[in-house]
Amino acid sequence: MLVIDSRKDARAASAGDILITRLMVRGAAGVVTDGGFRDAAAIGALAMPAYHTRASSPTNLTLHEAIEIDGPVGCGDAPVFPGDIVVGDDDCVIVIPAHLADEIAEEAVEMTAYEDFVMEQVRGGAAIIGLYPATDPAHLARFAAWRAAKGR
Repeated sequence: MLVIDSRKDARAASAGDILITRLMVRGAAGVVTDGGFRDAAAIGALAMPAYHTRASSPTNLTLHEAIEIDGPVGCGDAPVFPGDIVVGDDDCVIVIPAHLADEIAEEAVEMTAYEDFVMEQVRGGAAIIGLYPATDPAHLARFAAWRAAKGR
């Protein structure tokens, strides 16, 4: 995983499709920058996740230079250390400190199960008051039964 600290500056591109393709071919799992990419559409079509703030066509080597590999960086105001877990989707990218990964994963599984239950309830016409967030114990009881029935 390559995480690029561009100091939230997309005036110059952090990388383009040639460099990102080379990273993919060399086995990179993904790339994230708090700056921009040149060739954003081509990068988006690659079989590797790539996240940036916005497209950025100009290149200017005086703005961004690689100075270290496997060192800590700040990316989008988040500290990122070697070994941290980086997760991205269509909404955002988050960084999970390595020492918290198991705890966060366990909580994420629980939250995902509850949100799947909530979505099913809302699609069926349920109001969200007391359901989301779960402040009504009756909803929690229904969730427990739903979970048992779904094997989740």
